[in-house]
This record gives sequence, C-alpha cells and structure tokens, in this order.
Amino acid sequence: MTESLSLFLSLSDAVIITDDRHHIVDVNPAYEAVTGFKRDTILGAKASIVKSQYTSRTTYVSMYDALERGESWSGIFINKKRNGKLWHSSISINPYRIDDQNYYVGIFRELEHLEEGVYIGEERRSSIQGVLLKVLAISCEIRDPAIEDHLLRVQRYTESLINRHNERQSLSRSEDYVQSVIHSSILHDIGKSGIPEGILYKPGPLTGYERLIVEMHPLIGVDILEKIDRELSDSFFKTRLSVARNIILHHHEKWDGSGYPSKLAGTDIPLEARIVSVVDVFDALTSRRPYKDTWTKEQAIAYLLQNRGIAFDPDVVDSFVSVHG
Repeated sequence: MTESLSLFLSLSDAVIITDDRHHIVDVNPAYEAVTGFKRDTILGAKASIVKSQYTSRTTYVSMYDALERGESWSGIFINKKRNGKLWHSSISINPYRIDDQNYYVGIFRELEHLEEGVYIGEERRSSIQGVLLKVLAISCEIRDPAIEDHLLRVQRYTESLINRHNERQSLSRSEDYVQSVIHSSILHDIGKSGIPEGILYKPGPLTGYERLIVEMHPLIGVDILEKIDRELSDSFFKTRLSVARNIILHHHEKWDGSGYPSKLAGTDIPLEARIVSVVDVFDALTSRRPYKDTWTKEQAIAYLLQNRGIAFDPDVVDSFVSVHG
C-alpha cells in the first residue's frame, strides 16, 4: 500500500482501507478501539466482518452501485463489534486507483453519542412506528372483531390515494409525510373507544342526542393521542402524531364547512384529513354495518362524485376515482 493511502490512518475517526475485492488492507487504531477487532487478526479478511443484519439491503445495493461506477459513497451502517454489540455509524467511502490497483478508503464516524440517542435507520424507524400505531388503533377498538379489516382497508386505500394524488397534483410532498399519512390513517377512529356500545352499534337510526355523542369521537381520539404525546420525551413519534392528530380530529369535516367538530371548510381542512375522509366513507359504504346493507363499488363511487365539492375535496375525489373508479 502506498504512503498516500497510509496518511488516512492518522485520522482520529475510524478508518479502514480495502482492496477492490473489499478485503482489508489496513485499519487504524481508532477502528480497532471502536470495533474491538485487532489489526493483525483481520488483515486480509472481508470488510463485512463487522456486518450485521440491521443495515438494510438497499443501503448495500446503493453502496456497491456507486463504488462500481468509481464514485464516492456515504451512508449509515449498523455494524457489529467483536463482542456482538451494535455499532451505529456514518461512513464515507472513497475509491482510489494507484499503480493500476483499486483501493477503497472508508472513514467511520460513530453516532452513538448523538443528542437524540441511538441512531435508527429511516426505513426501520418507519416500520416500527407503523407497527406500533397499528397495535394502538386495534387495541382501542377491540370490541368489534371486524374493525381490524376496516382499519387495514382504510390504510391500503390511503396509500394508493395519497401516492396518486401527490403525483397527479404535483404536490411534491415528501416521502416522510406520505408515510406519516399512511401509518396514521389507521388511527382515524380511535376515539370511538369512548362511545357506548349501545350507541355505536345501534341497528336503527340514532336520536339527535345519540348523534351528538357519536360526534364527540374525534375529540376523544385527540385526547387519547395527546396523553401519549405528553409521555414522549423525544421526537421519535412527533411527526407521526402531528399528522395523526389532524386525521383523527378533522376526518369528518366537510368541504362546504358543514362537518364536525370544527366546521372547517375547503383547504382549511388538512390534506391528510381530506384524504382519509374519502377512503373512510368509501370503505364504510362498501362494507356491511349493523345499520345498513353493503353498497356496490359503483354505488359508492357515484356517492363520492355526487358529493364532490360538497362533502369532499373535489381534487381528492378525482384522484380516488382515477385509481379505484
């Protein structure tokens, strides 16, 4: 190995140098200290000696694609130390060609001591949040054995609708926002856990008083959510819960301002609530309930179109029909 590459070994960050087959050519003392692997025992070994199951496959694909093109790459790895403990790090890998030989210099920086605590990759974080929100939603509505199917259908409809609407209207909404809406949509009716069963599952028409009680469920749902929010000391759920709050509180608002609980109108209604409003009604119409028969898909679509610009955002309805019509 040339002297020019050896200079990297004097850096205070952990450094690993490999050949073009990703075998270890050299490491510096910082790498030994962080990983627990001694230099003399790993020279010639594959760099993947520290690989764990927690770094996503897409991260490795991205890395290998860039390196094969002769480009530098940076990303996040969740690696494993010699003692089995996980090591979270940001890494930059730069290719060098010296004397007709390719080398890769990887510079690691630990993320263990960041203010937010242990680093969790975006893909894994999103997955964890989605699972926990699903469990929360189902546990709040455990009285109805059919509710899980309804919640999952609403989530699937939300996913197809928000992706289509984002593309169709050129909204440029971030992937994080889109995933927040998809995951949070499953929480839309958690407030119904506070409504008496005799009213919630009444087979006949509701009285005016009973209707008022049912219309309290968005406020009950937000109260449940805010109790959870007060217990959180970090930002792990903050974005998700902010979007979820809008969905829970406003998915019964109507485009013309005649909905509840706040009588918001038009674009004053958060987009995520306008999205879930359409898919919730569609699924309710096409599902059997104690107080109604099942509507056909065509009947439900016709209802959405009839109430386009009245109860529902007309552009959101058009996006839904373009997918499911």
